[in-house]
Amino acid sequence: MAKAIWNGKVVAESERFEEVEGNIYFPPDALKSEFFADSDHSSTCPWKGTAGYYSLTVDGKTNPNAAWIYRDPKPAAASIKNHVAFWRGVEVVR
Repeated sequence: MAKAIWNGKVVAESERFEEVEGNIYFPPDALKSEFFADSDHSSTCPWKGTAGYYSLTVDGKTNPNAAWIYRDPKPAAASIKNHVAFWRGVEVVR
């Protein structure tokens, strides 16, 4: 079981996940969607492709661009397509 926790709330939780480069990637059905909002931010990884981002809002506090997702990854990263990973103070525990 893996959990992502921010501002005292579990924002994602799943027994199924992928681990890539030390990051836990949660499948789409693991996300507690009420905490997520699309962001305009993006970044590019040479072998994974372009990542989109989500901001998290929990109890009135927002953590901008705290989660990222590869919606159309390069073939080498196909296993994390539409999975979400976290940073910026989000605690991920297993």
